[in-house]
Amino acid sequence: MIQPLAYIHPQAKIAGNVVIEPFVTIHKDVVIEEGTWIGSNVTIMDGARIGKNCRIFPGAVISGIPQDLKFDGEETTAEIGDNTTIRECVTVNRGTKDKWKTVIGKNCLIQAYSHIAHDCIVGDNCIFSNSSTLAGHITVGDYVVLAGMVAVHQFCHIGSHAFIAGGSLVRKDVPPFVKAAREPLSYVGINSVGLRRRGFSSNQINEIQDIYRVLFVKNNNLTKALDIIEAEYKPTEIRDEILDFVRNSNRGVMKGFGQSKGIL
Repeated sequence: MIQPLAYIHPQAKIAGNVVIEPFVTIHKDVVIEEGTWIGSNVTIMDGARIGKNCRIFPGAVISGIPQDLKFDGEETTAEIGDNTTIRECVTVNRGTKDKWKTVIGKNCLIQAYSHIAHDCIVGDNCIFSNSSTLAGHITVGDYVVLAGMVAVHQFCHIGSHAFIAGGSLVRKDVPPFVKAAREPLSYVGINSVGLRRRGFSSNQINEIQDIYRVLFVKNNNLTKALDIIEAEYKPTEIRDEILDFVRNSNRGVMKGFGQSKGIL
């Protein structure tokens, strides 16, 4: 299962049925679980924790040290969940003493040339298209889709089930369930196609749409919009997730397109 032209440090912990192709380099403090395939010319460095049935394609570098001048050699990790695919030339940096780890969840697809920097926490079932880039300290919820060449500013938060259009620059937090596009990045609707695929009912989708109309489409400032949503919509898991996200945003949330252009 391990090709003779690969180099594996003798203290690395590799499950018995892992497949390792030629010219792979695996450092000492590495754990790789059952059923994972490591393509040729992959480099897996100290701190990597790779789950079951992952696929890591040629040229990827997993758990490289952070590109952060504050990093001082602390022992940190880069964790990849079960059934996740890492395509060609992806780079995943391990954490710093901020979070001590970088995490990619289960069932994710990280496409070629994407970069996930130190201390990012990525949820389950995410898709990052080619050349998507996360700066440090970013949190991404479950089922998030980044189209190609999306760049996300450090410390941003992207809510679950969000879709961000290709080539976007993400400077503010993106709330859950929405589609985001244009420049500056703005709310352009809810991710109704993705939500239907994941089993959300018509009533739930309508609820999400109505809440975001109050937040982004009608001429309300943020404080007023949140008060209206809390007063006029009964408590549900969806309503509360949106309210909590917006209220807890540290960078501030993106605006509606008309708001960002000053026409609403």
